[in-house]
Parts: sequence; structure tokens; C-alpha cells
Amino acid sequence: MFDARLEELGVHLPGPFPPHDPLDAVVVHAGTARTSGCLPRTVDGVLHATGLVGERVSVETAVTCAELCALNAVSLLRAALGTLDVIDRLVTLTVFVACVGGFAEQPRVADGASHALVRLFGDAGRHTRSAIGVAGLPREAPVEVEVTAALRGGG
Repeated sequence: MFDARLEELGVHLPGPFPPHDPLDAVVVHAGTARTSGCLPRTVDGVLHATGLVGERVSVETAVTCAELCALNAVSLLRAALGTLDVIDRLVTLTVFVACVGGFAEQPRVADGASHALVRLFGDAGRHTRSAIGVAGLPREAPVEVEVTAALRGGG
């Protein structure tokens, strides 16, 4: 069902790109699945952009990066769960934005991820969210995203 939705939307999930050992890409526990932080990797695994938002990275590029991060998180969930059809709904999204001091558009950047998830999951993709500005992220990524999903039947 969900794979048909991806095809209908013309969305090709990058990855999955799991984190390094000893981290798990996804932890499934007590009816939820939570991803590790996902970076804005393209299909070939390369970061879409590097640097701080408001310096080397524009807000528009950061929005695209947030969308890629969300797609990478969905890719990790599909790999870990076997299918996305077991997801009842998304619960929360945490978006980290590496930005210059005084930057205050983290919510606008995070909207790239939020809109992508709602587009993919419909109403089940609506979620709570935190958008947090930070001084730096792994591999100089401008954005990192974590997703928590509730599973059908309690997982």
C-alpha cells in the first residue's frame, strides 16, 4: 500500500544510510519506532549541502536538506520494519539546523521535513515537532532529522 503511494507521488527514497556501529538505525520498542539522526544524503549517499545555514547554505537549500533528511528517515524505517504499512502514524519530528548565531528561521527549514512527511503519509504524517538551532552537526551537514512513529497494533 505505502510503496504504491511512493510510486504515485514519484518519490524515490534514498538509502537507507545507517549510522556507524555501535548505533542502531532504528529502535523499535513499546509500540514505537525511532530513527537515529538522518543527514541530507542524496541517492548516491553524498550530502546535498554542507555548512552553516545563513552562511554557506541558504534557507531554500536548507529546506531541501530537511526534506532529504525526512526521506532518509523514512528509508531507515522501511528497512527496519520491512514495510511502512505497519506505521499507524508519525508522532514527533526533531529537526536540528546548523546555523549562524542570530538565525531564527529554524521552523521554516524544518517545514521542508514536515511537509514531506505529511505529503507521504497524509493525516497520519501530522506530528509534533521541535526545530533547534545548533552550532554544528556531523559531517558539516546543515540539517539533521529524527523521526518517531507509532506502530499498528503496538508493534
